[in-house]
Amino acid sequence: MEERLKGLRKSMKQTTFKQLNFTEQKRKQVHEKLHKRFEGDEELLFALLHLLVHEKTGYDLIQLLRARGVQQFEKNEGSLYILLHRLEQGGVIQSSWDDLGGKYYQINHKGRKLLRKAEKNSAEKVKVLNQLIQE
Repeated sequence: MEERLKGLRKSMKQTTFKQLNFTEQKRKQVHEKLHKRFEGDEELLFALLHLLVHEKTGYDLIQLLRARGVQQFEKNEGSLYILLHRLEQGGVIQSSWDDLGGKYYQINHKGRKLLRKAEKNSAEKVKVLNQLIQE
């Protein structure tokens, strides 16, 4: 770590965060919200990969996600393209351009493998939930 950053945390506790105190209940609420958001992201990725089994444009994806009740991209459609770019950079999906300049996205081998794993994990979660309900 750089020399000038070594005392930053201690300094921040003594100045910036000195009056900032969280109750245990508030801490739990923050952790729960973070966990729920992560689960929501998992569900979104699962839905997106599932839709990309067949080639689709970004516009098609937004329409299909909207039909599934996903409203994360309603006010910021550009964030979907950022996510698609990240998935492409991660080697999970591939893209191609048509003659009219439209960009199409589709899941590739690595993405299919990831999707199968997610489906298996999802099936295991359902099985555990069913066992809990029956008890």
